[in-house]
Parts: sequence; structure tokens; C-alpha cells
Amino acid sequence: MRECLITTKGLSREEIVEVLDRASEIEMDPMAYSKSHSGKIIGLLFYEPSTRTRMSFETAIKRLGGDTVNMGTLETSSVAKGESLADTIRVVAGYVDAIVLRHPKEGAAKMASDFIDIPLINAGDGAGQHPSQTLLDLYTIRKSSGKLDGLNIGVMGDLKYGRTVHSLAHAITKFDSQLSFISPEGLRLPENVKYDLESSGSEVKEYTELKDILGTLDILYVTRIQRERFPDEDEYRKVSGQYRINKKILENAPKHLKVMHPLPRMDEISPEIDTTDHAIYIEQAHNGVVVRMALLDLMLKS
Repeated sequence: MRECLITTKGLSREEIVEVLDRASEIEMDPMAYSKSHSGKIIGLLFYEPSTRTRMSFETAIKRLGGDTVNMGTLETSSVAKGESLADTIRVVAGYVDAIVLRHPKEGAAKMASDFIDIPLINAGDGAGQHPSQTLLDLYTIRKSSGKLDGLNIGVMGDLKYGRTVHSLAHAITKFDSQLSFISPEGLRLPENVKYDLESSGSEVKEYTELKDILGTLDILYVTRIQRERFPDEDEYRKVSGQYRINKKILENAPKHLKVMHPLPRMDEISPEIDTTDHAIYIEQAHNGVVVRMALLDLMLKS
């Protein structure tokens, strides 16, 4: 496994499978890894709010026998005094064995990695990438479907600003599966992401209505409309609430269809879906621990 994980674009199929296979091993026998990284410390630098990513990384390293330190809230850190990311990252790198960074600016993780010589994991950089989320998404898909090839995966919602979507789209190009994108006109996949996908030989299928593609899907990956990413509040109001999943909509879905969501959700998936066989988004969130354990295990050993 490479030393820093910034994006899924450069990951090979073999590297992805290596992480997923290690996660499967850990899930089957977690105690075998319980002291594998005793004494190791990872630094959690989160410049944006987080629940699942932060807590699953913290749980992951502790289950490997290590521990975490974090800079706390921005208001109580030196960021409030105007310290640059470059200075913060270089200082913290002297305290820890690896860093997990979330930052609102796209490209921040790549820039930060240039200043240090320890592993760094991008936990989300603005509307850019979220590679560890993609790895747990792929792990969830493989567990629920038994494979990553030969699937039709629909991705619906905010495709313009959704970093989880961008990461997943790039990763799926390493497998023989089809991605179909469903979104409002104003939230379609960015042209640079479409260019990357098409350059890799993938066909980009775009839709504005879920009903046009629902009957063919194996996986429906739903994302929220991210208010915090919109530069214009009016633009957000125009599209919020347009795409919602409920039992009535899924009446025409294949019985084997699985519904995923990177969370948090607002109102894009009705709670009535939670108790159906379609819903696997809570399991998806839980899978973040074993996948991030696998990722840390491989990166800290490299």
C-alpha cells in the first residue's frame, strides 16, 4: 500500500483489493490484529465537522493497539491565530506516526503531503476526494453483492460537489461495472471527472429521473444535497428536496437492489426504508472501522 492516500484516481485494482481482503481478514478475526500497532499514534486534523470518519478512524487505531491525538476545535487551536496548514502539518508530523486530514479546500491533502514524510490519509478535501469512504463503500458493495464486477450502480443526488461520488466513480473504473448518474441539471458530474472517466474507457450515463434507470440497478448510492458546498443559497434552494427515496418509489425496484448512503442523510431517504431489505447504509457506516483498520495496518507497515 502506498504511503499517502490522497485520491482514488491513482489506486490500482490490486491495491483496492488488497485493502478489502485485509478488511475481510480483520472482520473474521479482529483479535489477531488487536496489538499489531501497539504504541502507534495517529493525528486527527479535522478542519470540518465529522462524526463517522473521525470516530471510525479513532476506533480503528485503538482496535489495532494504538491511539490518537487531535487538535480539537478550530477555535481552540492555533488555526484561530492564523497558523497555516503547512506549519500545522509539519509540527504535528513530529508528534505522530500518521495523519488523517479533513479540510474544506480541494487539494489541501495533496499540498499537506508534500511537507511531511509520514503517511497521510485524505479524509475529505472540499468537493475533491474522500478515498477511505470509497474503500468502505466498495467493501460494502462486495459484501452485499459478492462481487465488484458485472454490477450496475446508480449514483443519485449531488454529483457536482459530492466528493464521495468523485472518489467512487474513479475507483469503479478499475472494475467491470457500470455507473449511471442521476441528478438535477445543476448538480451533474463535473466535466473534469467525466473526462477522467471517459479517458479510462468508461461510459458515462446521465439521467435526471431515477425511474428511467431504477429497474436495471443492483446498487443505488444516494447522496445528500450539500448545502455547505453551495456558493449561492438560491442555487441550493432550487435543488434541495428534489430527489427523495421512499417505499412507493422502490415498489418498482429489483428485489435485490441495495440502497447505500455515505451519511449524514437529511430527507433524501425516508426512515421507512430503514427496515427494508434494500437498506444497507447503517452496515455501510459500520464497515468503516474494519476498512480503516485495514488501511492503517497496511500503511503503517509500509
